[in-house]
Amino acid sequence: MTNKMTKKIFLTLLASIFTWMNSSAQEPQMADLFRKEGKIYVVIGVILIIFAGLVAFLVYLDRKLNKLEKK
Repeated sequence: MTNKMTKKIFLTLLASIFTWMNSSAQEPQMADLFRKEGKIYVVIGVILIIFAGLVAFLVYLDRKLNKLEKK
């Protein structure tokens, strides 16, 4: 996996997350409930942790594959 491929995957994931967030914004009742109870920060935190884990895993795989390609 090259850096270009990693960037494409990253941008695709980012675009899909923003698209999902935009489409789910049409249900304000749930968001208002989470915001009122303070749970929205937990939801955002979990999403960010999952996203960071995916990015870290892709970077790890890219580095490992580059080492294998050099051998």
